[in-house]
Amino acid sequence: MTAPSPSLWLRLKRLSLVTQIIIGLIAGIALALFAPEVAKSTSFIGKVFVSALKAVAPILVFVLVMASIANHKHGQETHIRPILFLYLLGTLAAAVVAVVASTLFPSSLVLATHDVAVTAPGGISEVLQSLLLSVVDNPVSALMNANFIGILAWAIGMGVAIRHAGDTTREVLGDLSNGVTLIVRLVIRFAPLGIFGLVASTLATSGFGALIGYVHLLAVLLGCMLFVALVMNPVIVFWKLRRNPYPLVITCLRESGITAFFTRSSAANIPVNLELSKRLGLHEDTYSVSIPLGATINMAGAAITITVLTLAAVHTLGIAVDIPTAILLSIVAAICACGASGVAGGSLLLIPLACSLFGIPSEIAMQVVAVGFIIGVLQDSAETALNSSTDVLFTAAACLGEDEKAQRLA
Repeated sequence: MTAPSPSLWLRLKRLSLVTQIIIGLIAGIALALFAPEVAKSTSFIGKVFVSALKAVAPILVFVLVMASIANHKHGQETHIRPILFLYLLGTLAAAVVAVVASTLFPSSLVLATHDVAVTAPGGISEVLQSLLLSVVDNPVSALMNANFIGILAWAIGMGVAIRHAGDTTREVLGDLSNGVTLIVRLVIRFAPLGIFGLVASTLATSGFGALIGYVHLLAVLLGCMLFVALVMNPVIVFWKLRRNPYPLVITCLRESGITAFFTRSSAANIPVNLELSKRLGLHEDTYSVSIPLGATINMAGAAITITVLTLAAVHTLGIAVDIPTAILLSIVAAICACGASGVAGGSLLLIPLACSLFGIPSEIAMQVVAVGFIIGVLQDSAETALNSSTDVLFTAAACLGEDEKAQRLA
């Protein structure tokens, strides 16, 4: 007597999460093509999934970082410094790539008045002041508003303080961390369904008609991001590991970049990156800090967006750019990118800051921001995918590189 074949549901459960996400992606595209009205109604599913990720991310970061530091044993190795160096190097390199690409393939914009309500910072000092105020934010307010800079500051402070508490207190904190992690894993299991809703509703509602007029600009933006993801980042990882970087690069793009592309939020993708870091066998004491930190300061995609759109405005207005100014723009874009928020469209609000280098008035700069919102369907998705996948990539490269270095010295 033959055993009954497993149901479709059981077969789907046996597939890897990435395979399930791809199935959800294909199903969402098909629904948007053949039943657009039905597809529009699936937006609620996508919103629920993204909201669940955003809801769990602040408390996860707070508890996980605090527990990691509190339970850290003296003499236990962490690799935060090399990761920070890779974050800053990658962001600056992305800005340089964007300057070169914008010089070789200049873009022109149709600058007109757009009714887009945005509030941009007035200068680099204002960005730095904002970051400092975020650090000293009220912890309850930081958790409520997903201020990850403030959450990290309080988690680190509380973690250091609790290191001197009794063993029972640290064990309770460890159990709390495990409990929050289980909730996160449950949320991530619904990623295929959430991405199905996001893809179907986005394609059915927005389409790509609004992007036709900005094909060249989009091509430069996406080309820079692909170059950084597939060439520049692998070069940096090869320099760190001295071996073929592409297996690690592809894994990070596939398992982190896909979800980040559709959630369009580095902050919302933090739980996904933490789970991937665990599967890669990285140091929990390291990635529990570096991943949330990367969501706030590792912004290669944001640096590209700021640089390309700023130089598009410069080219449109006929302003000459010399090499020293281009270098300065790269540095400013990298600094601005570190101040970009971890939510959809955060980098666009920092474009006027970069435009001020060339004396471009805020009225015109805001029109450039509006162009960014028009092409945001693809630009912001690709930017977030690059930002978030690079968080895991550089964390893994630093951890593996330092481990191999220690083994050679042993």
